[in-house]
Amino acid sequence: MKANIISKAKTALRMGSVLLATAVTLAAQGGAAPLNARLISRPLTPGDVSRTGMPASTEYSGGLNTVGVGTPVYLEVDVNLAFPAAAITNVSFAITQKPLRSGAVITTNVLPANLGVFEPADQLVYQVAGRAVLRPDLTTGEYPYIVTATIGTTTAGTTNVTLTINAGTYLGVGYCTFCHGANGGAPPKVPLWETTAHASIFTQGIDGVLGSHYSQSCLQCHTVGYDTNAASFADNGFYATAQAEGWVFPAVLTNSNFASMETNYPDVANLGNIQCENCHGPASEHAYSFGNTNAPGWPRIAVSTNNAGTCNQCHDDPTHHVYGTQWLVSAHSGALSTEATIPSGNGRDQCVMCHTAYGFVTRINNTISNSVAGGTITNFAPTNTVYASINCQTCHEPHGGTVPTNNPHLIRTLASVTLGDGTVVTNAGEAELCLECHHSRDGGASNNVALWSSGQKTWAGASIPPSANDFGPHDGVQGDMIEAANAITYGLAIPSSAHRLTVSNVCVGCHMQTISSSDPGFLLSGEHTFEMSYNVTNAGVVSTVDHVAVCNQCHGGITNFNFPVEDYANTGTIQGVQTEVQILLNQLSTLLPNSSGVVDGTVKTKMSVTTNWTQAQLQAAYNWQYVNNDGSMGVHNAPFATGLLKASIANLTGVSVPGGLPDAWVIAYFGSVSNPQGAPNADPAGDGIPNWLKYSLGLNPLVKGISLPNGVVEVNASGDLLGSTNTVQIYTAADVTWNTVAGTSYQVQAINFLGGGWQNIGSPIVATNTASMSYLTPTRGTMQQFYRVVHTP
Repeated sequence: MKANIISKAKTALRMGSVLLATAVTLAAQGGAAPLNARLISRPLTPGDVSRTGMPASTEYSGGLNTVGVGTPVYLEVDVNLAFPAAAITNVSFAITQKPLRSGAVITTNVLPANLGVFEPADQLVYQVAGRAVLRPDLTTGEYPYIVTATIGTTTAGTTNVTLTINAGTYLGVGYCTFCHGANGGAPPKVPLWETTAHASIFTQGIDGVLGSHYSQSCLQCHTVGYDTNAASFADNGFYATAQAEGWVFPAVLTNSNFASMETNYPDVANLGNIQCENCHGPASEHAYSFGNTNAPGWPRIAVSTNNAGTCNQCHDDPTHHVYGTQWLVSAHSGALSTEATIPSGNGRDQCVMCHTAYGFVTRINNTISNSVAGGTITNFAPTNTVYASINCQTCHEPHGGTVPTNNPHLIRTLASVTLGDGTVVTNAGEAELCLECHHSRDGGASNNVALWSSGQKTWAGASIPPSANDFGPHDGVQGDMIEAANAITYGLAIPSSAHRLTVSNVCVGCHMQTISSSDPGFLLSGEHTFEMSYNVTNAGVVSTVDHVAVCNQCHGGITNFNFPVEDYANTGTIQGVQTEVQILLNQLSTLLPNSSGVVDGTVKTKMSVTTNWTQAQLQAAYNWQYVNNDGSMGVHNAPFATGLLKASIANLTGVSVPGGLPDAWVIAYFGSVSNPQGAPNADPAGDGIPNWLKYSLGLNPLVKGISLPNGVVEVNASGDLLGSTNTVQIYTAADVTWNTVAGTSYQVQAINFLGGGWQNIGSPIVATNTASMSYLTPTRGTMQQFYRVVHTP
């Protein structure tokens, strides 16, 4: 829940693309960091333009490798962030292949220097080395455009990288239907698309359904190939076609506009709404190849899961179309390195199912069939382990149809989720998608502990013998915590909060709360940032602001997430819920071994679990990781989190109430560990002797001792749990405590009544350091006594 839960480290490891961590290691050892150059088509979003102060007329780009004729391709060479920029001597661009009779040339870069690498995860890996622009002037035909960039360096020689670009014209969805319709033979994407808001956004707009605010400015995103730049007219997009045929935006928005347009301007209407070509690029060269996979540059249309520019060319447009803008600062995008530091690549099949776009989509497609009229889509492709951040297409199926029709947000799956212990979650609503990944990867809790102890695999991707990372519930256990499932409960009925039952769509209800554009946290928290907090800096001091509005609907009047609920840690004071959980985490950690396998009583911030830990230690360590890895510090489910920690402490010590007496002793005399009469300092017998002292002496706490002038005599020979027959005399004492300064001599003194002469108690004490000092002196036989401490010098 708090922003500081997510690490903001600025290093990354991306298998299948760039190994920055390896590069940094080589540099540290005296070797040169590798260049790792690439040439890409850089997306350019409305947000990019406004944030960097570029001219409003700048043409946007989805970063596709299939573009309309005359549309700019923003060429960008990126190199390893660890490579010294000063070692790059030059970056040049050349068209090494293009269609016959094409006169296209490379032109000078128009993007500003303060516009960095586009993908947030890539920003942790790459730096921009050079840029240029290509405007294709002819369709691809037999020869796609191939651009080669040459990077010269003083330390790594010369490197060439290439990019293939297809150029085409726009056809409209009718052409796509020939193959991708219900009976077209190819996957039937068009019938699915027809159920989405994309398919009718322009129609609804000009027909007045969307309200009076709809205007010409909306068409750049709501139509196909819209481009007002004269150099791009050859691409026959919506604007160019409207200009050629004389269609103008209607002065009055009414429900007959689109029907009239279809009758009078059918070519223009054909390019209305957000269609296939908005995201895949112009389809002419793909369609005219008639499925010939041997055609140069096949598939001659853009098909990409890892390019966030596809969506952000429209959805990164502050301050109104900001889903993409929000995503750019989210952990899912890799902006906080959360995803970018997770290795992908060969052998990481189990990890990429949640940590990369390709892996997740493949997993979901492998288990979900999409039935439509006349066809079924079922993808059983092998897992793709190439890295791609968790982006729009990961969570949303842009074609629609993979889930029930009452799914306006095109969430990729709303299927029920089965947690590692077999718990089936059906009540999470739209958060069923979140729970696909935000639960333990490692199977059932009890099974994990048992397999670890016997040196077996604890989960599908575990190693043999198991490594330290194979023990425990893994990082993202938020779903398990919310549902109060899949932890070590010791057979106890541990209470749970009602969040899973009362919060609409569970995770979504809080983490995607709406933030007003006037709020300082706008675009930094809520909605598609998924953040519940944001940081502010005042006079160089960074502080965290928690968005508690959604909490106040039920809890009322709180200002941050660490608000008091109850004394979970039994400290005698009700502190903030996150503080209470941290106290219990610390207490439990002191009972577990350190990295050397020794229980040293110190507070630990991580578990170094080995297979030779006792069963009780492993169970407690699992629960410690479960609560710690949830990250909310009790906010998701305070009763369950604190209950697990206290149950773990009790299982290790026999003391379920922190700071309390053994459960067996308290239950035997008081019936329940929650009975306040069983508290350590309670005096149920009324003789001035607390429970903790009677426990330590093996005495019955319910039997009153006999008071004598010089102390208290307990003559309880029967009913004693330990069977003692001794008479025990208990004396009282005074504990005198004071602060010291090293080298100073301190003398404790006492008198029986004020006004009398002070008498030394014991010998002087010389302090050896600056600390608190305590002196215990008996008060046996004394009715009253006063103490003081004098010092020299």
